Amino acid sequence: MKHVVGLGEILWDCLPEGKKLGGAPANFAYHASQAGLIGIAVSAIGRDALGDEIRQVLEGVPSLKHHLETVDYPTGTVQVTLDAAGVPQYDICQGVAYDNLPWTPAIEAIARDTVAVCWGTLAQRNAVSRDTIMRFLDAMPSDEGTLRVFDINLRQQWYSREIIEQSLQRCNILKLNDEELPVLVEMFSLGDDPCRELMSQYGIHTVILTMGIHGSCVYHSDGVSIMPTPQVQVADTVGAGDSFTGAFVASLLRGDTVQQAHITAVKISAYVCTQPGAMPPYPPK
Repeated sequence: MKHVVGLGEILWDCLPEGKKLGGAPANFAYHASQAGLIGIAVSAIGRDALGDEIRQVLEGVPSLKHHLETVDYPTGTVQVTLDAAGVPQYDICQGVAYDNLPWTPAIEAIARDTVAVCWGTLAQRNAVSRDTIMRFLDAMPSDEGTLRVFDINLRQQWYSREIIEQSLQRCNILKLNDEELPVLVEMFSLGDDPCRELMSQYGIHTVILTMGIHGSCVYHSDGVSIMPTPQVQVADTVGAGDSFTGAFVASLLRGDTVQQAHITAVKISAYVCTQPGAMPPYPPK
């Protein structure tokens, strides 16, 4: 079975109750692995205690494989504060290990055996990791069934039109939320149907738009799937979008329809909202 890769940042989310392992690509790989796929987190850590802790935590998650390059930069951290609704705000340290992910023969070998990959903008804020991500995407199999998922994941000021456009040109699935869509509408002067316009302009076959409590839409070649967000007791929403993407992609790879994949993704992300942190263990059901 080929790999489902989360490519980019891995870090510590420093939450009010303590630190939790995070980073959107690593979260994605974890949730894909919970569906029985071979999920791999590909990133970089520092030569420090926080990096050692990341290795220890990942070694305790047998469903999730990892390839972590060790570099001479500190392991990434994010200070996370939650509002009254459990919605996170992020203060992201820069000049960290995942900004400096090198292109290596080992990473190239993973790329050539990857059936799905998810990446975002944050790990592309530095040229070193941005080059590695682009080379990874270009080294992947060119099969029609290979999924390239750009989870845009805009954070603070760490993105640009150039970075976004390079990724739009390489993805076939785009994931964004209702706060990120207006940024793209303004940046690319999009019209009244921006998701369809992006699909047409960049050859994207699926756009996932999550809207928090207001539901989610999945645009695809045969139409659009619209679902409400279940009402749950929210612990926090950290990683909810990543779990949605991981579950959606895993369902597609299992042969489910877009509608079936959407249903699964909504259920999984709702469950994750009831749990603290981005990588909660799944219940048997």
